[in-house]
Amino acid sequence: MTGVEPRVTVYTRVGCHLCEVAAQAVERICGELGRTWRAVDVDADPALRAEYGDQVPVIMVDGREHGFWRVEEDRLRAALA
Repeated sequence: MTGVEPRVTVYTRVGCHLCEVAAQAVERICGELGRTWRAVDVDADPALRAEYGDQVPVIMVDGREHGFWRVEEDRLRAALA
């Protein structure tokens, strides 16, 4: 799948408990549905930190903001169906 952009991106930061919980949920859901995902540390990029720093975790689906702080499992599954 080289060159294919993941369907889901989770913007996170190190030491963020909600980020860890969200990443685990996204990993499980995407694994069950056969979808790709990635985690991106907002603190590694000043522009991302400025945009998402107060809202992490932020869940993006197909490049659009899907939600933040918590994963709404049913809603995420519907978006990926």
